[in-house]
Amino acid sequence: PVLQQNIFGENLVEKDEFLEAFSKECQCISDVVTNGNSIKRDASGEDDLSAEIVRVELQGAAAYLYSRLVSLVLLLVEGSTPIDITEHGWEMLLIVKKAELESSASKFQLLGFAAVHHFYYYPESTRLRISQILVLPPYQGEGHGRLLLEAINSIAESENMYDVTIEDPSDYLQYVRSSIDCLRLLTFEPIKPALGAMVLSLEQTNLSKRTRSSIMVPPSDLAETVRQKLKINKKQFLRCWEILIYLHLDAENLKCIDNFRACIYDRTKGELLGGASGTNGKRLVQVPTSFDEDTSFAVFWTKEGGDEDNQTVQQQPEDLATQEEQLNELVDNQMEEIAEVAKNVASRGKDKLAA
Repeated sequence: PVLQQNIFGENLVEKDEFLEAFSKECQCISDVVTNGNSIKRDASGEDDLSAEIVRVELQGAAAYLYSRLVSLVLLLVEGSTPIDITEHGWEMLLIVKKAELESSASKFQLLGFAAVHHFYYYPESTRLRISQILVLPPYQGEGHGRLLLEAINSIAESENMYDVTIEDPSDYLQYVRSSIDCLRLLTFEPIKPALGAMVLSLEQTNLSKRTRSSIMVPPSDLAETVRQKLKINKKQFLRCWEILIYLHLDAENLKCIDNFRACIYDRTKGELLGGASGTNGKRLVQVPTSFDEDTSFAVFWTKEGGDEDNQTVQQQPEDLATQEEQLNELVDNQMEEIAEVAKNVASRGKDKLAA
């Protein structure tokens, strides 16, 4: 007991006190779920039919429950920070299922949750931002995160919000999100003509000898239609657009894949160094760091109104070679990410691709 007291200090409590607190916490989960609004969903063959999604405002008992969950978010989600639940517009989606044992302290098992915020969007709309989403470790890999994202999309559509955004998503969350949105877009008729035309263009042209940048941007009115109907924001739609194009290409047609990669290369280079009309004052130079001497770099901008010639970073041939190598590495990474999502979408949406 003395050793335990030295290790745990004031955090050490008596068994009866712990059991009383544990019972209270479990009852809190039951109260929040019981008083929340259950979200109806269309279950597929891969879903856990016993799982239920409940929507609650972050106040009262729900706010107390979040205060008990936030420590898990800080522990398990890299770079996460607590949210200010006193600010108006917060709500939480809980994914739960009924306890299997009647003797359980709570009627429900909490599998995961998402904290979302309603942002005013001028002049009279609302954006739905996903701030935090977490599936508890024992239940990860079972599709519960996907169900939470689908429920949020359903809310945005049914309540005609402006769009849905995610605050600093992890790579895996972005993977799941893109897979969901690509599956939704596969059956969205308005994008099919433009998508087919883009795929045909990549099949019939040869971009290896291009003299200007090639891009795969969809028509602007199409991006707006997708936002209005599916609530997918423009940045996310552009990401899904590239994945859908890749999905419809013949993987064995090397010319098509090379053309696709050329477009990804030009888009990446444009984002880092400026468009085809010039670098817009941007310069990419290698900056060795203790983290990684070979792949670290910085982007510099010339000052507005200044003499660009006097501010340009002089690049030696070896710098240009390193820049090209770094760009190609970034492009290769993006190609891998696109291929991974496309593979997942193809396996889950075989019937939609065949339609």
